[in-house]
Amino acid sequence: MRNLNSVFVLLMLTLVFSSCTNNERPAELKIKIIETSDVHGAVFPYDFVEDKPVNHSLAQVQTYVEQEKAKDDQVVILLDNGDILQGDPSVYYSNFIKTDSLHILSEVMNFMEYDAATMGNHDIEPGHQVYDKIREEFNFKWLAANARDIKTNKPYFEPYAIIEKQGVKIAVLGLVTPAIPQWLPKSIWQGIEFEDMIESAKYWVDEIEKKEKPDVLIGLFHSGYNYSYNNQNQKTPKNENASKLVALQVPGFDIVFVGHDHHGWNEKITNLTGNEVLILGPTSRARDVAVATIGLKLNRATNNYTKNISGEIVEMSRFEPDQQFIEKFDPYFDNINKYVSQPLGYISTTINSQDAFFGDAAYTDLIHRAQLDLTGADISFTAPLSFNKQIEAGEIFVRDLFKIYRYENLIYTMKLSGQEIHDYLEYSYGLWFDEMESAEDYMISFRKDEHGTANTSNDKVQLQNAYYNFDNAEGLIYTVDLRKPAGERITVISMEDGSPFDYNKTYSVAVNSYRGNGGGGHLTAGAKIPQQLLADRIMQNTTNDFRFHLMEWIKQEKNIDPVVTYNWRILPGSWVEKAEKRDRKLLFGE
Repeated sequence: MRNLNSVFVLLMLTLVFSSCTNNERPAELKIKIIETSDVHGAVFPYDFVEDKPVNHSLAQVQTYVEQEKAKDDQVVILLDNGDILQGDPSVYYSNFIKTDSLHILSEVMNFMEYDAATMGNHDIEPGHQVYDKIREEFNFKWLAANARDIKTNKPYFEPYAIIEKQGVKIAVLGLVTPAIPQWLPKSIWQGIEFEDMIESAKYWVDEIEKKEKPDVLIGLFHSGYNYSYNNQNQKTPKNENASKLVALQVPGFDIVFVGHDHHGWNEKITNLTGNEVLILGPTSRARDVAVATIGLKLNRATNNYTKNISGEIVEMSRFEPDQQFIEKFDPYFDNINKYVSQPLGYISTTINSQDAFFGDAAYTDLIHRAQLDLTGADISFTAPLSFNKQIEAGEIFVRDLFKIYRYENLIYTMKLSGQEIHDYLEYSYGLWFDEMESAEDYMISFRKDEHGTANTSNDKVQLQNAYYNFDNAEGLIYTVDLRKPAGERITVISMEDGSPFDYNKTYSVAVNSYRGNGGGGHLTAGAKIPQQLLADRIMQNTTNDFRFHLMEWIKQEKNIDPVVTYNWRILPGSWVEKAEKRDRKLLFGE
C-alpha cells in the first residue's frame, strides 16, 4: 500500500511539474521575423534571361536567415508574402515543363524552413494544376483567408497559421489582393471567390483572438500600401491595395507585412484604437527582405507581454549565396540553363523595348504580328511589357522570349465596337503621354514636383503610370496629337489595309488576358464596358500562355524580320523629336 501511495504521489508531482513547464512563458524573448515578397522566381543568384550572375536571390536570403538563426539571443520566423510562382524561367520550367516531380519552390522553401506564406496573384496565374499541386508539397501553411471556396464556403487556402516559439504564440493572418478576377481568366481561379480584405480581416481577427489568444498578431498581406492607386479610395469595395486600410481599421495587428507593389515600406501608423502598427515590406526578386524585430517582456500580473517593435529593410547584396543551397539545387540549375539555351530561330534586326515608349516600334510590332497571326483578329493591342530589354540580331533562344513577354498571359480575341476601340486608345495614351504646349515640355507623363519638374528616385525619373499599361494598336492607321488634352488626342484615319474605320462596326481584337479581364482599366474605365460583361465579349482564348505560342510561332517562321509598320504617329513631329531625346535620357539614362 505504501508503494502504491508513493507511485501516486510521484505521478501527481510529475503531472504538476509537466503542467508548470508547459505553461511557462519566458520573461523576455526577442523574435526576428524575416519576410520575402514578390520574389518572382528569383531562386538562384543568376539571371537566366540575361545569362549572367546577380547578387540577389533566395540563395542569399538563406545565408542571411542562417546567420540570424545562429544568434543565441533571438528566435527567427521566416515568412513569404506571395508572387513567387511566376516571373522567371526557373519557376516556368517547374510550372509547365518539368511537372512530373516536386516543384522547385516546394523543395527550396521546405529546405529554407519557411514557417508560413501567403498566396499572391501571380501564384494564382499559373493555374489550378500548379498551385493545387504545390500547396500539397509545402511543409508549411499557404494562406489566403479571403479566398473563399465556393463549394465549402470556407477558405480555399489556410486562413492563418499559428507559430509557437518558446511558449510564445504568434498568429499570422494571410490575405491576398481581391482584384484577381479583374486580371485573370476565370478558368484559372474557378471555384474561388476573392472577398474584401477589410471585411475578411475583421472576421478572422475576431476568430483568432477568441480561439487562439495569440501573444503577437501578424498580417501577411499580398496587397499594396497605396489604397488610392488606380483611382480607388478607402471606400472602394475590394480595394486592390488595402493593406494600410486593414492596419488602420482592424484593431489587433502588431505588424502588417505588405507586398504586391514592389515598393519597400517601413513605417508606423496609428490605428483607430490609438495603437501603433508597423507596416513593413520589401521590394522584389529577393533584392532585399523586410525584417521586424519584436522585444517581448512579460508582465507577470497580467500574463501579457509588452512589445517593442522595430523594422528594417536588409539588402541581400551584402551576403554571399549559401553554399549548401547552391550544391543541393545545382542539378536543377543546370536543367533550367539547358532549357533557356534552346535555339528557336533567327531574328534579322536588334529590337529594344526602349523604343516602344516613344512611338511605333519593332519590339511591339513583333508582338502584334504574332498575336494577329495566332488569332486572325482585325486589330491587336499590346504594351511594352519589359522596361529595358534588348534582343540582338542573330540566333534567338528560349531565354529571349522572357525579355519580350515576362508573364504567362493567355491571348483573348474579343468583340469591340469602333467607338470602344477609339475610347480604349484615348485612355491608354492618356496614361502614357503629357499634354504639350511646346517642344520644351515633357512628352512622357512623369511624376512631378510642385514646380512641374520630374521627380527622381535613385537618379531615375518616375513614371506617373505603369508602363505595362501603355497600349498601342496594330491594324489601324491613326495619330496621337499631344497638343490636345487626354481624351481628345486620337484620330483614326482608316484600317491598316486602307478600308474605312467604322465607329459603329464590331471588330475582333487580340489582347492579353490581363487586359481582357479588365487589368489597367482600358476596357472598363476607357471603353466603359462594365466589368461583369467583359466575359461576354470574349470570342476565343488560347489554352497555353502567349510566350509558349510565341516560341512555336518563331520555330515555324524560322527567320524573323521585325519591321516597324508606322501605322501610328505622334503629333506634332518636330516637338516629339526634340522631347524624345530629352525624355529618353531622363527615363533610361542614355
